[in-house]
Amino acid sequence: MTGPGELPKIAEAVLRRRRFNLIWLVPITAAGISLYLAVNFLSDRGPLITIGFDTADGIVAQQTEVKHRAVTLGMVENVHLSKDLKRVVVHVRMQREALPLLTDHAHFWVVRPRLTPGNISGLETLVSGAYIEVDPGDAGGTPTDDFTGLEDPPGVRSDEPGTTFWVRAPRLGSIGPGTPVFYRDVTVGEVLNYDIGDGSGPVRIRVFVRKPFDRFVHDATHFWNASGVSLSLGAQGIHLEFESLQALLSGGVAFETPRSMATSPRSAADHEFKLYATEADADSAGLADNIPLVTYFDSSVSGLARGSPVEVFGLQIGAVTDVRLMLDATTGRMRARVAFDLQPERVFAEAHVSLRTAPAEAVAALVGQGMRAVLESSNFITGQKAIALQYVPGTAGPLGREGDMLVVPSQGGGLDNITASISDIATKLDKIPFDEIGHDLANTLKSVDRTVSGPDVQNALRKLSQTLTDISGLARHADEGLAPALKRLPQLSADLQQALARANTLLGEGGVGANSDMQRSLSRLLDQVNDAARSIRLLADFLDRHPEALIRGRAGGAGEP
Repeated sequence: MTGPGELPKIAEAVLRRRRFNLIWLVPITAAGISLYLAVNFLSDRGPLITIGFDTADGIVAQQTEVKHRAVTLGMVENVHLSKDLKRVVVHVRMQREALPLLTDHAHFWVVRPRLTPGNISGLETLVSGAYIEVDPGDAGGTPTDDFTGLEDPPGVRSDEPGTTFWVRAPRLGSIGPGTPVFYRDVTVGEVLNYDIGDGSGPVRIRVFVRKPFDRFVHDATHFWNASGVSLSLGAQGIHLEFESLQALLSGGVAFETPRSMATSPRSAADHEFKLYATEADADSAGLADNIPLVTYFDSSVSGLARGSPVEVFGLQIGAVTDVRLMLDATTGRMRARVAFDLQPERVFAEAHVSLRTAPAEAVAALVGQGMRAVLESSNFITGQKAIALQYVPGTAGPLGREGDMLVVPSQGGGLDNITASISDIATKLDKIPFDEIGHDLANTLKSVDRTVSGPDVQNALRKLSQTLTDISGLARHADEGLAPALKRLPQLSADLQQALARANTLLGEGGVGANSDMQRSLSRLLDQVNDAARSIRLLADFLDRHPEALIRGRAGGAGEP
């Protein structure tokens, strides 16, 4: 039995056994960690948001993340169809740090591999899988938890520095969202979207230009469509041009500012510009000193169109702005009306452009000196034509007016004159009655044939033939009879010449004075006798060669005496 003194000892031993044991630290620590994790989870746990997409391609519950700048901000919890089965509803649990981003300005889209003519993106998702990207948008939005996702990534992020502008064009062409914007062949932005309005007016295209390139956009800047390939065959030959390979595949918009306006203030955001069809049109629009002129042609203007060059001495100094057919109500005459602009800045230095101060007087002086608008071919292969301002002698005249425009007289030239001349010749030849002439000639030939074949002509020909035979026989007999006499004529002429020589010698030896009348008379007589002897000798020689001349007479051939 236990004595009374042992009870306190036993109680003390029991109390000692019930003190705290170190083993209890393990569950207490685990519970504390769990509580910490729970509190931390609840503190980081953000709201549950809903995002609507057209398709759930690439989205997997508990796997697809929501990211911003490659930082995970949430996780997809579940995916299901909407009640009308037309859209996909994605529930995403966001983190608390994403709360400032969840406003009505935010945009969500699925990042997946995309291949377009102008861009390749999302290739990293081939390994890591698709994810949802969020762009918070501009500050100041209203908080919300219901969003509509984008099917394509936005062209420009809200935090990307730059400026947006509008350009207007009659048609969109190959330009679309994502089309690059070029400045001096450098990609400086892209097309965001477009607005066709009511469908009857121009198309408005919204473009974005990144910093620092947006400082090159001024109110005088010209935008043009740089899409595709430009192939032209002009006076300079074949010209192939395209902005870049990227613009060739996906289209493009390019801009440039005239050098004279480079120091002007930069354009404000959303300023609207005109989109020109080509770079050449944009360059022409940048020339400030345009002098509008008009001329009329009576010949064909085929091959002349808007933009065709206007040249002076082979240098382009302007461009055609309009070509149309006009009918004169008073005379009923139709002519081709060609309007064009003179642009002296293309050729003349600024200090030498006198046309700027008094264009009407300057053009009038040139026209008064004989300047005329001549239509010429610039390319014989394609048939393209140009207007050449040339000085035509003898055509000086006054300068006409048509409202506010000056009328420059025209002059035919080039192949048109040749064609007109050929046409006139053809018209004159067409007026010749070839059928009547042929008919009359046929009748004449028939009459001649009947006359020649008649008995009278046949008898006359037979008589003529007989007469020629008789004459030939007579000539032959005369030749035979006169031959001995003709052979002696040369000898007689020689003897006579000797006699005259002896007489001359005799008279000289007789002492007759050289200045006496007898001497002079005798000298004349001897000259006449000498001429007679020479004539007889020539006659003898001629009859010796042509005895038939006694009957037929002298023929008078060249070289005969």
